[in-house]
Amino acid sequence: MTTYGFHASHEQIPPSRLLADVQAAEHAGFAMAMCSDHFAPWSARQGHSGFTWSWLGAALATTSLRLGCVNAPGQRYHPAIVAQAAATLGEMFPGRFWVALGSGQAMNEHITGDRWPTKETRLRRLEESVDVIRRLHAGEEVTHDGLVTVDRARLYDRPDEPVPLIAAAISATTAARGARWADGLITINQPLDTLREVVAAYRDHGGRGPLALQVHLSWAPTQDEAAAIARDQWRSNVFAEPLSLDLPTPEHFDVASKDVTDATVAAAVNISADPARHVAWLQEYAALGFDDIYLHHVGQDQAAWLETAATAVLPALTG
Repeated sequence: MTTYGFHASHEQIPPSRLLADVQAAEHAGFAMAMCSDHFAPWSARQGHSGFTWSWLGAALATTSLRLGCVNAPGQRYHPAIVAQAAATLGEMFPGRFWVALGSGQAMNEHITGDRWPTKETRLRRLEESVDVIRRLHAGEEVTHDGLVTVDRARLYDRPDEPVPLIAAAISATTAARGARWADGLITINQPLDTLREVVAAYRDHGGRGPLALQVHLSWAPTQDEAAAIARDQWRSNVFAEPLSLDLPTPEHFDVASKDVTDATVAAAVNISADPARHVAWLQEYAALGFDDIYLHHVGQDQAAWLETAATAVLPALTG
């Protein structure tokens, strides 16, 4: 049976309120949660970007949810630091933390001042980083000289069971490559045929572990309100590669999204005032074989959505 979780969007909500939101999500009936790991929001209209790893400790300590985040090791984060952060949360909260690893986006990684590499180089850097993290989680002393450099690193506090390392992928090509190393796959809502291709690419190349999906949605009491929320908050998030990966600042995304149409937003966000329509969409995703589905209402105020999810969405999905 598919399990349903809450997505906590650091780009849109200040961390103190987001902590209250994830606690409310547990009370609403969500079984798990995940969050983003950004240095900057996608748009000035979103206007937030708390530090994920600090927030995760508080969220794990004040809920009983299983939690994870999406992270890009190799530039903004040295992989040894990612390994240490993940191992600490894994040791403190056994079996409740996972991390999804991807090749990153310029909007978060450019802050180091290092050159933003090509996609192929970023994927190779990711794979080196994954190897470093796994070896550190296994208790090895690690020295590595490649696209990332590590000098005699060792972790002294580790969980009994290593933290799952999940592949974050949007395309079938990236999913197939992640199958080489991942303990599972996470992707985002796309047309059903595209999602089938992503899942098949992962499984056909030997990918193991659970399949997870993050679903962007907009709900409000009226259709016009739901559409307005989606347009205001998510029209900067509709671009395909390479634009989505290479634009460096929220200002660039705001300029690029100035003329985005409502139809384009609706292709990226499930927009409806009818909870039953959201249930139907989610059932279609579950039928593709996703074990875990994380629901992300793209509005900045989560309270009304959480009430609706508790009364009209989750019971229909899990009852």
